[in-house]
Amino acid sequence: MTQLEATLEAILFAAGDALSVDRLALAADAETDAVELALARLTQTLDEQHSGIMLARMQDKVQLCTRPAFAGAIRRATESRRPPSLSSAALEVLTVVAYRQPVTRAFIEQMRGVDSSATVAGLLEKGLIEEAGRLDVPGRPVLFRTTDVFLRTFGIQSLRELPSLPELAEGEQLTLALQEAAPPETEG
Repeated sequence: MTQLEATLEAILFAAGDALSVDRLALAADAETDAVELALARLTQTLDEQHSGIMLARMQDKVQLCTRPAFAGAIRRATESRRPPSLSSAALEVLTVVAYRQPVTRAFIEQMRGVDSSATVAGLLEKGLIEEAGRLDVPGRPVLFRTTDVFLRTFGIQSLRELPSLPELAEGEQLTLALQEAAPPETEG
């Protein structure tokens, strides 16, 4: 392992959260290209050693995390319960936010046809969505977008990995089937 790889590993371990490649380069006093190469080698090293730790990428950010294969053992060791599955309402709201972000709560409610205040509040609390500013119209409603927690929960690195929405004929309604795509143990 090179000095830069060890430095990046230490920074990511201490940070705990996902950090951008640019921030890592600044912290490690290295060029972005060198950091990208070191991250690729660090990923390879962790994979080759069959480490319980892996490097997860979420768009332009990276984070050290445990491998999903060890989730059961970790849960038993930390005595944590299985996180509850997301309700169909929560999955519907996440679908609207993920495909149309940034969106207002009014837009979400228009798409779903029901009040979504409690569902949006629950997703904010779980960290799956976050405020993304305000719309520049009267009342200045809050805009929402998905988070890195959303990407990690659904095991994707980028929103580009979401399946394409089907084409709809005029007047046809889309049936949301994200429940089938959700991992069996989604975080709350």
